[in-house]
Amino acid sequence: MGITSLATCAALPAESDLQLLFARLNASNFGAELPSYRIRYNARLTSVAGRIIYRPAVIELSLPLLAAHVGHVESTLLHEMVHAWLHVRGLPSGHGTHFKRKMREVGLTSIYHSMPVPRKRSRRRYVLACPVCRVEFVRRRRPGVAVSCARCAPAGYDRRFRMLLREA
Repeated sequence: MGITSLATCAALPAESDLQLLFARLNASNFGAELPSYRIRYNARLTSVAGRIIYRPAVIELSLPLLAAHVGHVESTLLHEMVHAWLHVRGLPSGHGTHFKRKMREVGLTSIYHSMPVPRKRSRRRYVLACPVCRVEFVRRRRPGVAVSCARCAPAGYDRRFRMLLREA
């Protein structure tokens, strides 16, 4: 299972119990306005406590973080449900003014979780270099797609100004 042991996970509510918790919170905080969402744990979420996916309708909760801090399960689910509620109402569903107002209304005080997150920083770095203007950018992540120099091609991707990639 990796980061989290089976014994630790046993303290977490089962996914079926999360569905019941979702229904209870939906009725008490959102007037049962939310459509059904599948609630599941995700072992790959290690720095965020939860996330919402609108299509398909899924709320994922961090298995490693919440297994270590079981008391945060309900507030994390409620946080994600605020995103869903805003989405259903056609409002911006990010962490803006509407979000913060609804968070206070449902009894949550912060948009951030307070669980400690282990830092695993990669030492690998990538350098993107423009062959034309010679500008260089250092990045921690390898670009997933080809990118061009924003200085030489400000209107968007242009293969004439494709950045050259090398490891630093």
